[in-house]
Amino acid sequence: MKLFTLTLFIVVLFSCHEPQKTLNTTDHNLVFDQLAEKWDEAVPLGNGMLGCLIWEKNGKLRFSLDRADLWDLRPKENINFNEWKFNDVYNYWKTGDYQTVHQQFDRPSNNYAAPTKIPAAALEFAVEKLGKVKQVTLDLPTASSTVEWENGTILKTFIQADKSIGWYRFENIPEEISTELIAPDYLGEFEEKQGAQSLSQLGYPAGTIQKEANSITYKQKGWNEFTYEVHVEWQTKGQVLEGCWSISSQKDQAQKSVPATELVSIEGSKGFDQSFKEHLNWWKNYWAQSSISIPDPLLEKQYFLEMYKFGAAARENTPPISLQAVWTADNGQIPPWKGDFHHDLNTQLSYWPSYAGNHLQLEKGFVDWLWNNRPAFKKYTRDYFEVEGLNVPGVTTLDGEAMGGWIQYSMGQTVSAWLGHNFYQHWRYSMDRDFLKTRTYPWLKDVATFFENIAVSSESGAHKLRMSSSPEIHNNSAKAWFPETTNFDLALIRWTFEKAQECALELGLNEEAERWKKELELWPDYAIDPETGFMFAPGFPYDESHRHFSHLMAFHPLGLVDVSIGEADKTTIENTLKNLSKQGSSAWVGYSFSWQGNLYARAFDGEKAADALRTFAECFCSKNSFHLNGDQCKAGHSNFTYRPFTLEGNFAFASGIQEMLLQSHTGVIQVFPALPAGWKTASFDKLRANGAFVVSAELKDGRTDNVNITSEKGGIVVIANPFKSAFKVNRKYTMKDNIIYINTKAGETIQLTKKN
Repeated sequence: MKLFTLTLFIVVLFSCHEPQKTLNTTDHNLVFDQLAEKWDEAVPLGNGMLGCLIWEKNGKLRFSLDRADLWDLRPKENINFNEWKFNDVYNYWKTGDYQTVHQQFDRPSNNYAAPTKIPAAALEFAVEKLGKVKQVTLDLPTASSTVEWENGTILKTFIQADKSIGWYRFENIPEEISTELIAPDYLGEFEEKQGAQSLSQLGYPAGTIQKEANSITYKQKGWNEFTYEVHVEWQTKGQVLEGCWSISSQKDQAQKSVPATELVSIEGSKGFDQSFKEHLNWWKNYWAQSSISIPDPLLEKQYFLEMYKFGAAARENTPPISLQAVWTADNGQIPPWKGDFHHDLNTQLSYWPSYAGNHLQLEKGFVDWLWNNRPAFKKYTRDYFEVEGLNVPGVTTLDGEAMGGWIQYSMGQTVSAWLGHNFYQHWRYSMDRDFLKTRTYPWLKDVATFFENIAVSSESGAHKLRMSSSPEIHNNSAKAWFPETTNFDLALIRWTFEKAQECALELGLNEEAERWKKELELWPDYAIDPETGFMFAPGFPYDESHRHFSHLMAFHPLGLVDVSIGEADKTTIENTLKNLSKQGSSAWVGYSFSWQGNLYARAFDGEKAADALRTFAECFCSKNSFHLNGDQCKAGHSNFTYRPFTLEGNFAFASGIQEMLLQSHTGVIQVFPALPAGWKTASFDKLRANGAFVVSAELKDGRTDNVNITSEKGGIVVIANPFKSAFKVNRKYTMKDNIIYINTKAGETIQLTKKN
């Protein structure tokens, strides 16, 4: 009877907060018949600041706890910009003594354990006596997890969406369940073999664990003045065990969060039910922002799992999404690639789905972080490149400091331009003129100034870089530096000057716009082979499989080359994609397939877009949907069969689905531009388009049935005619070359429908 009552309570509670219809709990939830036995297969919960992985370790139920700002921020010993400059790297490369660069930058970076993201702790519950697990569920609408045992015990747990508090409740427990708080293995006590990637290499002193009757507090000192605290409290009433936990951090005396003990005391008094109700309201609003429905169950489920993880990893007021966000590895080791911020692909891909997905507020956490760290980036630009302007290290810590690594990319010359794309996207999708004036244009202006200052003249008089790179072609060898400007660097430079000019004109800064126009004219066109399309650089054809499609930046995501521009661009794109397929995927990782899905969608090839995204979902993800980089099917999709977890592939997948359903990068809205021929039904609700237009549409019997467009800021809606027959519009419109033009006022909704 108690089990029935609890189940009824959960059903009623959930049904009162049901999000969009297309988010079907049965179809989209993660459901397992046992707890995961590996941390990277665990059930993930998060709220942008706190994270939790739910799994089983050594017979105990384990919550692996994490907090986004837990970082060892000690300076990299081998990075000294008083002694090393970009000019030094150039001179060593030019004279053929590149081993010196390896010894200074690359090899030491692999040997240092820090700076790095670090884990928090783990909670363990003695559940051996509960017997066999019946079902484990991650419920996407409510962002909560339920574990049911065959004996009738049920665990319900969640991390509150907008507060640094995690909750859990065991119902129908036959006897008291003990709770332990486990510190990370900073002392190496449980390691079979210590290595360079071991947490024990950080050299931390033992933390303190204070146990009371119904609480445990763990305090850990890190590097310098950094400390953090984990606190959990619980109470048992009859057959119910209810508890909450929190993590706080203190960088120094000036930068600290509310202590975990204090926050648990404040929020814990509300109780599980009230906190869960507040939590549900946030997620109800999140899911109401947009949704999709497609007739491929695998792709649809993966899409909602990706958007769930995005909602769990991104917030406006937390650190941006790092390689593993709030799910740092719980294996006694430094996380893969130190859990850092890679800006040569990873952070950018992670925010792709925020734009069309209508989650600009969560994306703002990233651009705000970039803006707030601008002083550090400008200092790095002066110290390393010895010029004014703005560049960003390609690999950074939480504070935006350079971490080093493969120097071509960890200190690449066009990193700030790709990050500028995020500022520009935020402006174009929001049409927030204040953001344009105070964020987008100032960022682009500083980046353009940097390019002005580092450019040199070629023999023809055109501008070029002294040496150039293309992530991560030729890895970190001397060959990874190209004597001519690569298509990667060139696309980002040309894009920066073009958009700086566009934004300056929008703000009425005509003289500055003319300055950027003249600068753009000094740079050459792309290196394109008439047979194979985009090359790496002049004289260097794309002739090998590689995970990073850096040579294709002009096509996607920048949109400087597009099938809509003309036959020449269309032919180049077709040849490029054909050659990409010819070179094969042996050196790809999971995000390559996600990115390929976006490429094919931009080329209006829905069949191949769906195939690429399906390969990603089936073979490059863990059972909990985490992107594991390597081919887990071992089906020959890639020579990489390892399993380091990173998130960018997940979020690029979601962007690929959005690109299949709605495109607007050219300024023309395209509805259902890249669907497979077999998809006769599909729909999306409130996806966002360039110009601050929010679009919903429905496909029936293979034909567009209706399109609704809400104009947030007013302006002209430009939409490619989505109908194959007669249609009607609830407003006056004009049409030319099958493009529909409609003048709108702010807040107005335009309805286009097929005539019966």
